[in-house]
Amino acid sequence: MRGRFKIAPFFYMALIWFLSSNPADAVIDTGFSWDGAFKESLHLIAFGILYVLFVLFFLVDGKLTMKMNILCAVLAISYGLVDEIHQSFVPERSATVIDFVKNTIGVLVAYYIIHQAYFGKNRFQKIGDMLRRMEKKFLDGAKA
Repeated sequence: MRGRFKIAPFFYMALIWFLSSNPADAVIDTGFSWDGAFKESLHLIAFGILYVLFVLFFLVDGKLTMKMNILCAVLAISYGLVDEIHQSFVPERSATVIDFVKNTIGVLVAYYIIHQAYFGKNRFQKIGDMLRRMEKKFLDGAKA
């Protein structure tokens, strides 16, 4: 199970790359009038998820420190920039500063929640407890 958490961010990055390599309606087309707004909100969610996957990458080895947490955010934000640059070369796609800002906001919101839950005091306590239980489970499993 630990291995899945170690490769998850990289598979997810490949999925983002694949989706960005196709026209916006090639994979998901809801056909609804709010389709564009829905897809725009995915920037926030997608890169927030990438950040969380990087957190889990370090957490399973008990190596999530404040410094590693910041590194996770920097990696996810950097990949958001790489994704926007990549989209600028894809026909029927565009790269915009506002999309990069949305990617960054998604990461920063997830960062705030994880930071408060894991390193903070009593905010998002249930999430922090869950993260610590996961970390303990993986560390105990590694020793066995």
